[in-house]
Amino acid sequence: MGKYTLNVNGASKTVTVEADTPLLWVLRDSLALTGTKFGCGIAQCGACTVHVNGVPTRSCRTAVSTVGTAAVTTIEGIDTPQARALQEAWCELDVPQCGYCQGGQILAAAALLKSTPRPTDADIDAAMSRNLCRCASYTRIRAGIKRAAELVATGTPANGTRE
Repeated sequence: MGKYTLNVNGASKTVTVEADTPLLWVLRDSLALTGTKFGCGIAQCGACTVHVNGVPTRSCRTAVSTVGTAAVTTIEGIDTPQARALQEAWCELDVPQCGYCQGGQILAAAALLKSTPRPTDADIDAAMSRNLCRCASYTRIRAGIKRAAELVATGTPANGTRE
């Protein structure tokens, strides 16, 4: 057992776990941040996606001992113009069906919009291809990302409020 101090959602959190414990289980079991989901356990589906220093990362295959002082952001803590726009677009367009994968979808899409503010269909497909949705709401996800890009461009969700 080791003691690890993590920067999660802007707060310092100390946990005592085995070095090879996946970040996913630290977030869910030790820190009660259950928005990050277990999907496949082999980093193929994207349900466990979090940001580590702003980069979408599969937490199911990331050992807690490798995180160090990196900033970890979960669906509960993401608060960027891109994420607010995505949340707004997701609600406006009724994007999720069952919702299980949506935390990972939003985190992957937020990273895309940060790096590519006006993504093409090809950009969206490339960025989102490793995030699986068992309800197959891919068309709505793409539409949500495009709508979020519009919202960011106009500054609509910037204050975090809904109208």
